[in-house]
Amino acid sequence: MSRDVIDHLAEIPAGSRLDEIRRARPDAREHAQQSFLALLEPTHPGQLALADRYAVAAYVALLHDGSPTPTRAAAFYLELLGDEADADLVRAVRRAADDGRASGPYGDYREPALADEARPGPVAAIDRAAIPAPLAAALEHAHLLVLHPRDARPAALRALVDAGWGADAIVSLSQLVAFLAFQLRLVHGLRTLAATPDGRTDHELQEARA
Repeated sequence: MSRDVIDHLAEIPAGSRLDEIRRARPDAREHAQQSFLALLEPTHPGQLALADRYAVAAYVALLHDGSPTPTRAAAFYLELLGDEADADLVRAVRRAADDGRASGPYGDYREPALADEARPGPVAAIDRAAIPAPLAAALEHAHLLVLHPRDARPAALRALVDAGWGADAIVSLSQLVAFLAFQLRLVHGLRTLAATPDGRTDHELQEARA
């Protein structure tokens, strides 16, 4: 993608106050963009094909949405998925996100002293008749990392290996989910900031009123 993807998802106009804020930290801005390119649009995707990456990204974005109505970010990744996969897979990924959506994080703590703070939640609901087994396993792992990371155990990695994923693909998958958590939160924060008058922070607004 030629344009900065976070600017695109947050709908930041060139020359706006938020654009100025983002350009004040060029290294952070560039690193985020390069991470997107490396994880979502690599020149050599390897075993984790572009369609798989976009499917995971769309699924994670939909889980973060909190409702079946896709946000701009989820719609963006669904569109990318649609460019690489057929409509049936796109619909299956959306259904999987709808069925697996929950209010997290939840799960069991390993520390006995925290046992009373454990909170149950649903596991991923993946239709393996509609989604190939390797991708289904990747989505289940993404669900684990997004909504109940405290339940992560070696068995979760073994499930990926059993589904046919190699070590490089498993590392890329985990990096992708972690990057999306950062990207989606940043986009949400920027959109919230843009919703304030003139796109200014509360501190700036207080100074303007003084």
